[in-house]
Amino acid sequence: MANEDEARPLKKMAEAFKELANILNAADPDGEEARIELGSFSRACSLVSPLFRCLGIAFKFAELDYVAKVEDLSEASKSISTIQLMMAGDIEANCVRKAGSHTRNLLRVKRGIDMVKVLFEQIVVTEGNSLKDPASKAYAQVFAPYHGWAIRKAVGAGMYALPTKVQLLKKLNEDETSASIQMQSYVASVAAVISYIDQLFISRELGIDW
Repeated sequence: MANEDEARPLKKMAEAFKELANILNAADPDGEEARIELGSFSRACSLVSPLFRCLGIAFKFAELDYVAKVEDLSEASKSISTIQLMMAGDIEANCVRKAGSHTRNLLRVKRGIDMVKVLFEQIVVTEGNSLKDPASKAYAQVFAPYHGWAIRKAVGAGMYALPTKVQLLKKLNEDETSASIQMQSYVASVAAVISYIDQLFISRELGIDW
């Protein structure tokens, strides 16, 4: 069974973010700010990387950028215990918005898991075998506002090389029923994590649109 689960990246993604969501749901809503370990967060995010690879050239830019930034957070977790402490260090060093800062990378990683959330939402409700419409909507909603014309044009061209839904599910070792269950589990869990990260930025008056 362990080997079977190892070959199901979608299931591993969903379970990892469910664990994070459970931590947030167990926190006292009127008490101290919930704390998520940076190591646990970066491990969960690393499990999303295979999904970007499965989408092919259209999201190659996202895969390369996402993987590099998750690796930065993973490396940071060796010396920094929580997301809050990581952000506090960058705020103190006045480097939050500088390229390469952990906090800036956190914001970019958050967009990556958000894009996958919207993609899964669209796949679940879209009829047919094409991923072009779900992927286009996910890109337009999450990434496009932050990209220049050249990247948007390249992504648009790459949409024609996306795998079909059947091909994607085969790569993920899922059938349509099991994939729908795992996608909806991921969507529900990651929504809580995304909201939590957004609140961390907003409560520290850092904003989330940069």
